[in-house]
Amino acid sequence: MHTFNISQYLKDHIRTIPDWPAPGVQFRDITPLLQNPKVFRVLIDAFVHRYMDPALRPDVVAGLDARGFILGAVVAYELNVGFIPIRKKGKLPFDTVQETYELEYGSATVELHTDAVKPGDRVLLLDDLIATGGTLLAGKNLLEKLGAIVIEGAVIVDLPELGGSAKVRAGGMELFALVDYAGH
Repeated sequence: MHTFNISQYLKDHIRTIPDWPAPGVQFRDITPLLQNPKVFRVLIDAFVHRYMDPALRPDVVAGLDARGFILGAVVAYELNVGFIPIRKKGKLPFDTVQETYELEYGSATVELHTDAVKPGDRVLLLDDLIATGGTLLAGKNLLEKLGAIVIEGAVIVDLPELGGSAKVRAGGMELFALVDYAGH
């Protein structure tokens, strides 16, 4: 009996680029996951099957700018729920709420339309990767400002040595990752 390990299968298709964007950094490039139709389907299905479970089923999927849009839109479509983009500052035309968070060098701000969610909406928050956790926590805070309930944050890749997943969990958000690069 052959067992299929989704995490290993996806990891086998993630490209590692050493010393990018800076010396000593092992950049985890997820674009090969999107380029191959079979791999892309395995990736999306892994999320869809998890969130079809009634206990985890969201009312809406939110994706973080920009790779979270790719995943989030497709997952939302497959779950037959709406999709909302959480954008970098200055990209949304309507009334917004903002959340600023710290980066390694400086800070960044993300925005959400004020009518994106309703109080009590159950939201799945998606991004491609968690490193320091700032973007995911900022997304959670934005959604909660509008009264939504973030049921879980989900990513393809967790880089736990950078501390983000621990920070996100300490910030009160459940986290699901398909691939873990612990110790790498």
